[in-house]
Amino acid sequence: MPTIKVVNITPKALSGDRSLDSEPSLAVNPENPQEMVASAFTPDPMGGPFAPIYVSTDGGDTWVLNSVVPGNGGRGTGDISVGFGGQGGRLYTGILNGETSDLQILRMPDVSAPGPMDEIVDRSDEDQPWVVATTVAANGTGADRVYVGNNDSSEEPRPATVDVASDGRTATGQADFTTVRLDRRRDTVHDGPPIRIAVHPDGTVYTAYQRWTAFSPTRVVTFDVVVTRDDKGGIGPNPFEDLLDPADGEVGLRVVAGRKVRFNVQVPSLGQERTGADLAIAVDQTDANSAWIAWCDNQGGNAPTDYVLHVRHSADRGASWAVAHPDVVNGKNPALAVNSDGLVGLVYQQLVHNQWSTVLELTDDLFQTQERLVLHQAPGDVPPAGFNLPYLGDYLRMITVGRDFYGIFSGNNTPDLANFPVGVTYQRNADFTTHQLLSTDTITRVPPSIDPFFFHRAA
Repeated sequence: MPTIKVVNITPKALSGDRSLDSEPSLAVNPENPQEMVASAFTPDPMGGPFAPIYVSTDGGDTWVLNSVVPGNGGRGTGDISVGFGGQGGRLYTGILNGETSDLQILRMPDVSAPGPMDEIVDRSDEDQPWVVATTVAANGTGADRVYVGNNDSSEEPRPATVDVASDGRTATGQADFTTVRLDRRRDTVHDGPPIRIAVHPDGTVYTAYQRWTAFSPTRVVTFDVVVTRDDKGGIGPNPFEDLLDPADGEVGLRVVAGRKVRFNVQVPSLGQERTGADLAIAVDQTDANSAWIAWCDNQGGNAPTDYVLHVRHSADRGASWAVAHPDVVNGKNPALAVNSDGLVGLVYQQLVHNQWSTVLELTDDLFQTQERLVLHQAPGDVPPAGFNLPYLGDYLRMITVGRDFYGIFSGNNTPDLANFPVGVTYQRNADFTTHQLLSTDTITRVPPSIDPFFFHRAA
């Protein structure tokens, strides 16, 4: 029977932590799923020059910090995402340096070794790097194909971009990456920060981004959700041009157009969280023709009201998309993944009656039936965010290795078993009887904050 576990990954040595450790990412070594890496907005506890990653070598049961990421700022690194290559155990990381805000693409051959990570690329004026890596056969040996989605801030319209390395193992600089501008339409006024990537073993690569067509003085964005596809791994001439929109003949199919959202606005009715940058895409590992996408927008036209999460499915390589899940009102932070059996996973966070719930749903029949698991639920106003954003974050992450689903989310860390319907394990000092966090001395009380939580649904 399938099993599920949830682990608060904050180590015991950080039991005094009271920060908002949001926007988590996760990587699992496909050759050794006992080895995994997580990241979040977590500074080095000793105030050193390198920000930490979280490392587990026992399948996520216990975690330690390894401070190896350049540029430890007030919140650790800036935006960060992580991904293992398919073979060899190398970790690839995309960050916004916590001191310089530069985009850096990094590599580490052994995640438990002392750092720092090897710097491959360093350049300015980028936003929200998103890393996906895989291993392909090349020249008789394996090569790590590395994709880094990013929002190019160096020029308007801040186009959605992906950097592709044909072999991240041997890459030594920017010249080893091809920088591909995904958005080619001339009437774009801006592209949103999230650029998401899904890779199939046969070399099919999908990307998704939000193309802004209008931006009002009240921060209401009008946008399209666009999907591109490359059938050759993103390598070679004319990359990511294999999916055209029949309406205008341009690269990238508009899944939906003319949607509205209040961008980067803190919404009191949405549990202190901000809106505007929620996006996910996945491809079925058993069928490259089958792809999934999720995004959020506001309903209500030029006076947006409810924040709504939508899910669509394509059975024809992105040429058409159909509704595949009921809309989720006040849902955000979607992540999608498909396992080796074709089982589809959707995880998201939803505010209902001022309670944030993190929900995992699994289906093999387009959500006609589903397995639904509430991983976490807690008040949406604890702890108070003030002006400290993001709160839970603009994203979480879920991936598959074989038949298993692995994921990470951030949430209220009050030690109360009622908040964890499927159970939980803490490393940091916590009293589940009094629902009280305790510092490293096991006596001093620590107020609730936001921690990263790992989950694993084993087949």
